[in-house]
Amino acid sequence: MEDGELVIRVPGRSESSRSCAAGGGFGETLVLQHKEVHHFFFVPFREQPIYSTRAHVFQIDPNTKKNWLPTSKHAVTVSYFYDSTRNVYRIISLDGTKAIINSTISPNMTFTKTSQKFGQWADSRANTVYGLGFSTEHHLAKFAEKFGEYKEAARLAKEKSQEKMDMAMSPSQESPGGELSSPLTPVTPPMETINGTDDLCDSTPNSDSRPEPSQNALAFAHSPVMTKHWEAELEALKGNNAKLTAALLESTANVKQWKQQLAAYQEEAERLHKRVTELECQSNQAPVIKSQKTELNQTIEELENTLRDKEEEMERLKEELENMNDLMEQKDTLTQKLEETELRSRVLEEQLSGAEQRLEENQEEQESFRKSLRTMLELLDGKIFELTELRDTLARLIEEAS
Repeated sequence: MEDGELVIRVPGRSESSRSCAAGGGFGETLVLQHKEVHHFFFVPFREQPIYSTRAHVFQIDPNTKKNWLPTSKHAVTVSYFYDSTRNVYRIISLDGTKAIINSTISPNMTFTKTSQKFGQWADSRANTVYGLGFSTEHHLAKFAEKFGEYKEAARLAKEKSQEKMDMAMSPSQESPGGELSSPLTPVTPPMETINGTDDLCDSTPNSDSRPEPSQNALAFAHSPVMTKHWEAELEALKGNNAKLTAALLESTANVKQWKQQLAAYQEEAERLHKRVTELECQSNQAPVIKSQKTELNQTIEELENTLRDKEEEMERLKEELENMNDLMEQKDTLTQKLEETELRSRVLEEQLSGAEQRLEENQEEQESFRKSLRTMLELLDGKIFELTELRDTLARLIEEAS
């Protein structure tokens, strides 16, 4: 695999196999760019989703392993796929042209509901934890139900595939005539063909380097039984090639992460090495460090005493501040009462001024009444005096008349 390219040999006969009948044509080689791997992996097989829903996609933070990192700005389609070629179930989600989820369901996976609308599962192959946030609790329950259903189906499919592979491989160990031989040896493609590096046409043994097979062996090789063996062997090769392709894709996807982890481990190792060197240097300076430790302990005690004094002073200031607050409240209350008293004083002054004015008016009226009364008394005295004189005159006249 060169930089940015991936060489994959797809099992099965290509269109050019007819022209290579004499030497045997097997498979075809595809050279893919790094960004074309996802397109190659899904499009040729024409997979259709067996269940789809929409959710917000998250991945666990690889550094803290606690926080969730959103991988989509909005809700995207999350689908279950069945890969009939590899006989596996997948969870796939695309954000535009970017695959944000590509998780193969394995029997040991578990989907966990962490809240009413959020669920998660761990993918050991991708070395991450995926999280999905749904709009309703019903969508979460449906997704979890499908997860369990397809996980069980994946387990059964894996068992059946293993049984078929065992059954297909076991008959090829013994020939129909009872002879223990390997009839596939003369024409089985080498390992380079499985991995996609050579063609069967180039790897066919030279007729000069091996003896010609007998007529019985040729007839045996073209018998219907051997045809079935060929088909079983071909299916086994397809399965092995699919597994190798998946492993290659996963390894390619994880190379960058492994490099980052390796760099982090190297940095940590360098840091620890420096720390060990520092500790070794410090061990040589133990007496000096001990004296410094004693001085530091004394300094710490002094600082603790100072801190206690400051805390006591702070408590005292807090009490004074509380007392000051009480005094301020009392001051505000007294100020309010003083304002009310001044207001009432102004009102009373106004009332007093009105009363004084009314009193002056009453005094003036009384003085005028007294003057009128004196005048009337004087008149009355004059009248009384006149009446007295008249009485005296009448009395004298009466005396004279008698």
